[in-house]
Amino acid sequence: MDFAKQAIKTSVVACIIDDRQRVLLTRRCIEPFCSQWVMPGGKIDHGEAILAALHREVREEVGLEVHVTGLIDVYEHLAIGERQDHYVILYYRCAPTSFELHPNGDECTEAAWFAAEQLPEMPLPPGCRHILAQVFPQLPWGATPKAEDAANELPDQLNLPEG
Repeated sequence: MDFAKQAIKTSVVACIIDDRQRVLLTRRCIEPFCSQWVMPGGKIDHGEAILAALHREVREEVGLEVHVTGLIDVYEHLAIGERQDHYVILYYRCAPTSFELHPNGDECTEAAWFAAEQLPEMPLPPGCRHILAQVFPQLPWGATPKAEDAANELPDQLNLPEG
């Protein structure tokens, strides 16, 4: 019998928004979510600080420098791909401090800025859609995925009677 140790993969993703309220997305060319538009990010290396990983991933994927303005949310993907991977992803809001895009070709084939109004109709994975719906709640997102979102279980999110 073949046993493989399973681990939770912790990742960081940059929701990069410029001064015109455009979001930087990349066309992913590897699994999971190959061919979909995603925000730049990736796995945190063992011993690497969270924000150092975020800056490294953005530089590696698109060649940009960013200023991190805050944590948006944490999203969990369960049973992804053939290996049934488990991801916990920290999404950070960022502002670009450089602007020349250089998609690396290894993880993404394209990188482009999109107006907020374009986002709801784009092929986005569930976590990306969930985060962008939080950043731009005024847009017509339709039903955003909630099956993997633990927000309804957090005490400050429950509609408990006051008193």
